[in-house]
Amino acid sequence: PTTEFFTIKTKDKVEMDGWMVKPKGFDPSKKYPVVFYVYTEPAGTTVSDVFGVSGNGLYGGDMAADGYIYVSLDNRGTPSPKGREWRKCIYRQVGRLNIADQAAAAEEILKWDFVDPERVAVWGWSGGGSATLNLMFQYPEIYKTGIAIAAVSNQLTYDNIYQERYMGLPQENEEDVLKGSPVTYAENLEGDLLIIHGTGDDNVHYQNAELLL
Repeated sequence: PTTEFFTIKTKDKVEMDGWMVKPKGFDPSKKYPVVFYVYTEPAGTTVSDVFGVSGNGLYGGDMAADGYIYVSLDNRGTPSPKGREWRKCIYRQVGRLNIADQAAAAEEILKWDFVDPERVAVWGWSGGGSATLNLMFQYPEIYKTGIAIAAVSNQLTYDNIYQERYMGLPQENEEDVLKGSPVTYAENLEGDLLIIHGTGDDNVHYQNAELLL
């Protein structure tokens, strides 16, 4: 019952769905830090009207009681029921289009009176970890803190049944693959970044963490 669903329109006229959980005892005259939870890739959505959608079982406490605004958004390319163009425009654009959409939506949210634009965090796992890295590296002026778990830092290391489905063959468009990979932009890091990656990960191999470091 504490989850609020909303839509937001970016400067590129993209209308994105989102949810938000406000801090307990919310006071609209105050400014609160915001935490974005991201996935962003074509394999799934984070904004669904289902029980528990805004939970965070990895947080050791109560985010709302600790004074955080918790937000998630679905960008273009996610499997929302919004038609063919929405779904397919991300082809060969993973790591760019989805990241640009998330940043553009964040820019609008940071205009809200009760959001502190200087205290903005982002986190995600797997594709969400990759998105966290790309957002921290490509938009350091927005995102100050990030937690990236099991992130694909270089798309050339991920399995072909997923990566080639959405990015095509690297032999034909390696430039797109590299432009979508966080490692390409790592030198731009300005904020605080926590990287978590298990050495036994047999899906997103640990070499991704080593390559990034």
